[in-house]
Parts: sequence; structure tokens; C-alpha cells
Amino acid sequence: MTETFKTGFFILGCLALTLASPFWGLSFISPTVIFEAGHPDAEVFWRLRLPRLVAAFFCGAGLSMAGMVFQALFRNPLATPFTLGVSSGAALGASIYFWLGAGLSFLGSSGSLGAALLGGLLSMALVYLITRAKGGFSTPVMLLAGVIINFFFSSLVMFIQYLSDSNDSMRIMHWMMGSLSGLEMARLADLIFVVLAGALIIWRLAPEIDLLTAGEDLAASRGVRVGRTKLQIFIVSSIMVGTVVSLAGPIGFVGLMVPQICRLWLGWSHRKLLPAVFALGGAFLCLCDLAARLVLAPAEIPIGIVTALLGGPFFLWTLFRTTKTGDMF
Repeated sequence: MTETFKTGFFILGCLALTLASPFWGLSFISPTVIFEAGHPDAEVFWRLRLPRLVAAFFCGAGLSMAGMVFQALFRNPLATPFTLGVSSGAALGASIYFWLGAGLSFLGSSGSLGAALLGGLLSMALVYLITRAKGGFSTPVMLLAGVIINFFFSSLVMFIQYLSDSNDSMRIMHWMMGSLSGLEMARLADLIFVVLAGALIIWRLAPEIDLLTAGEDLAASRGVRVGRTKLQIFIVSSIMVGTVVSLAGPIGFVGLMVPQICRLWLGWSHRKLLPAVFALGGAFLCLCDLAARLVLAPAEIPIGIVTALLGGPFFLWTLFRTTKTGDMF
């Protein structure tokens, strides 16, 4: 089986699972009725299930691509999109927005999107400034700075939740668990644009990412501007994560699991990995969202619980696997 055929087969399988998922729910919608004008099932499909499918797909794709490049940047399969505190920064911004009860908009979208993005950007800026203050753009320093910012902002989120009334506290708690319900079309358009733009930039940087994975000294000897490339990866991935978190909340483990599964199947070339990670990440979160709607139907459980239940055992498997081989990447 050639590499191209293997990649194509993998992507087609992911897309087939994605396209099949919106027909399932509390009731099965037959594909024969979705184009019948005025049919109740057609209305449910086009107005509810399809927008939610698109949101789940692009959220999963964005988190998975960010996980892929963060694992390459840190040369560690346990790195996640939330390693550098972008998720906690976005959560802090959204929590402040809910706490204040603000009704502002951001570039035509809901104000919570702007607040979460500003929080993510603040986290990103603090990590960058701390790293630069220590000299250069050291990966270990950046990782430690991210951990510090993550814990600090998480504590601020808990403090804001404590100060909030019961209604705002429940909104923050529900948002922190992750959900794809109640989507706004304007925010969905923002999400699609950011994820696709991020995918294009990562595609362009793929050769440099391959060399960084092999080692910074080797990359520098091959003409890669290591500091600039790491900064570009950092910014692009952080913006993608901040956008996803603003829409769906901090959904964990997607960026941990999907890149590793793709590497096991397709190898280490990031230009080959990117389409597969994009497709599998989207399909995976679509299936998780379907499970969230069906497990306790008619009630819906937060999608973050589903991904955590899957991600916990996978995290342990990764830890023992890397410990056994003696190589973290």
C-alpha cells in the first residue's frame, strides 16, 4: 500500500464517518427526506444537526492540528494544545465576560468570542514575554512559563466563579465542560476562517517543523530560522486554540490523541500528517458529540466529559509506551 493511497484511504474513512453522523440522534433522519421542503426532519437536519456537525468538525480539526505542532515543538507526545496556558487564558476571558454580564459584540460576533480571544492572546503574550526575558526563545523556558500561566489563570477562573451568582457560576461551569449547543452562525464562520487559515500556515511551515522535530541544532544547520519558526508555530496554534475554546469551551485530550494515532499510521512527515490530522480530528469530535447526545438521551452530557473519558486511558497508554521505549518522541 503506497503512502498516498494509505493517506487517501484514511482521510476518506474519516470523512465518511463525519458525513454519516448528522443523520443519527434522538431519532434517525433518512437521507431521502433532507431535500424535501417543509419536512420536519429536513428542518432539523439543516438548521440544527448540520451546523453542529460543522462546528464539531472544525473544532476537532483545530485542536488536533495545534496538538500536532505543539508535540513537534516540545518533541514530546504528551504535549497538548493547552500546554502553554492558552486554554486557561481564554477561559479567564470568557469567565470575566459572563461574570460582568456584558452585552458587547466583537467584529460582529458574540462578545464572549472576543473576551475569550483576548484572554488567549493575553496568555500567549505573557508566555512570550517571560520566555524572552530569560533570553532567546528557549523551549523548556516556554513550557515552564506556560505551566505557570495555566495554573495562575485557572485559579483566577475559580475565584471569579466563587464571586459570581448561581446563574453566572453555572454558565461558567457548563462552558468549562465543553459544549457545542446553542451555536451562532457568525461565530461558526469565524471558527472556519481561523482553522483553515491556520491549516494553510502550518502546511507552509511543515518542512521546518520536520527539522525542528529532529532537533534545533540540525534545523539551524539546514537554514531554518529556529526562533522565528517557533514563534510562528506558537502564535498560529494559540490563536486556533483560543478560537475553538471561545466557541466550545476547553475540550481536552483531542489534541493529545489524534496526532499520535495519525503518526502511528502515517509516519512523521508533517506535510503528510496535516490532512490526516485535520480529517481525523474533525471526525473524532463529531463522533464524540454524537455520543454526548445519545449516551443519556434525551439529556445531553458535556462533550468535554466524553473526550476526557477517552483521553485518560489514552494518556496512560502513551505514558507507559514512551517510558518503555525510553524515547519521548
